[in-house]
Amino acid sequence: MQFGVQFFPDVRPEEKSGEAYFQEALGLAEEADRLGFSHIRIVEHYFHYYGGYSPNPIVFLAAAAQRTRRARLVTGAVLPAFNHPLKLAGEIAMLDALSRGRLDVGFARAFLPHEFRRFGVSPDESVARFREGIEQVDLLLRRENATHRGRFHAIENTTSLPRPTQKPRPKFYVAALNTPESFEFAGRMGYSVMAIALVADKMRPLLAAYRQAWKAAGHPGEGEVMVAFHMFCDPDGERARAFASPLIDAYLKSLVEAASDWLGGETSKDYPGYDKIIAALRASNAAEQIASGGAWVGSPAEIAATIARLQREFGGFEHA
Repeated sequence: MQFGVQFFPDVRPEEKSGEAYFQEALGLAEEADRLGFSHIRIVEHYFHYYGGYSPNPIVFLAAAAQRTRRARLVTGAVLPAFNHPLKLAGEIAMLDALSRGRLDVGFARAFLPHEFRRFGVSPDESVARFREGIEQVDLLLRRENATHRGRFHAIENTTSLPRPTQKPRPKFYVAALNTPESFEFAGRMGYSVMAIALVADKMRPLLAAYRQAWKAAGHPGEGEVMVAFHMFCDPDGERARAFASPLIDAYLKSLVEAASDWLGGETSKDYPGYDKIIAALRASNAAEQIASGGAWVGSPAEIAATIARLQREFGGFEHA
């Protein structure tokens, strides 16, 4: 099992400037690389302090590429719903070159109604835009003179430049949260999957659906899974929990606030049950996340025991 670091800025401008945040983040990325962490990952979000400092993960990872030597650089994740595939494919290949082939590309559907609204995109088009976008980016990276006529974008006899450093292209991840269909899609298409264990007891059946779809499609092996967790370790477990719990609670508050439209009557066929998901997260807290394993907080021995338990309960995962 490999361990990386994920950057998810939940910071307001009055708390910390963008300049200060990214100088700290790049310093941490450099230290993580020196210490042997396997990957560095960052999100794409907009217009809210929940993630909004990172509207383009490729820009941050391009900077991190120049400060690191070994760690994989992971988009966690880019959002096809808000990006033209021609632009996205070119940026991906450019980062692959700048990092000398250390890029892994995660794609996600997006899930915040306020982002869809501000971009003028319907949440009901989320699945269709995501699947078309990832298909078109895949085609542009694999082939020259690519043609693809989709519902949202048309590509005519186009060769995206630069060509990928990794052949035939960087590894693709699909971000999935709650629906078996998302995990099954990733497995069927032969993509790795990145999940978030906010509701840890649901992970085993979802990851099983991914691996079953992977095998049914005839792909070799069992696929590859990355699961994100909050983590803070201290020799004294109680001290670790006292320090980390307010920070985890603040993150949960920012998430619920950013996604609050789902609690106010917003609905979408592509996001069934999201009112219940966000309501459950509103009722959650750091203590519950730690107890369930959604957050790894405690002494080294306590965290090691949590990891071993979740590996058994989830049926295994390769990256955290």
